[in-house]
Amino acid sequence: MCVFAATPGLWASLFMFRLSTSAPRDEPIRFNRARRKVYAYNFRYRWWNPFEAWKVVPVSYDWSQVRAELWWRNAVLPNGGFFFNNGVVLSIVEPGTNNVIDRFHLSFMGANEHVWAYICTYMEEGPSALPPAGEPKDHNDVLWCEFALRLAPRVVWPAEMDLESRTAP
Repeated sequence: MCVFAATPGLWASLFMFRLSTSAPRDEPIRFNRARRKVYAYNFRYRWWNPFEAWKVVPVSYDWSQVRAELWWRNAVLPNGGFFFNNGVVLSIVEPGTNNVIDRFHLSFMGANEHVWAYICTYMEEGPSALPPAGEPKDHNDVLWCEFALRLAPRVVWPAEMDLESRTAP
């Protein structure tokens, strides 16, 4: 009986360890105004199939296909507490329709719609319409105390996509 009770806990522990060490250190998104494209570093996994190879799938889409969705989730915890989180997801639609073909997170518990407004202003009006941006983030930098992220794979864009996402046509 004790073995059956421990099996789900062991499964969950192994899943969380694999997710922590298989997912890349970050999943950056690049916006190229000159090419009118969005580039995403997507990590694909299925929680119910631990034997499947989890992989990064870098993708690019036209700016005209991008939509933003604001989401909220609330929950009451068993101890009477309240759990709340929200974020913005970028949805990619088929050209000429509203059929979603891909989604990826833009922000999670962050500035939300302000981030989307900043991106839209950049893509439509250019960097001169925005306040100065801060220093670019190195997606491979992790804090000394984030041990699982230190075991995770580094962010490495495919060479051709890296060049395309950083340059004008």
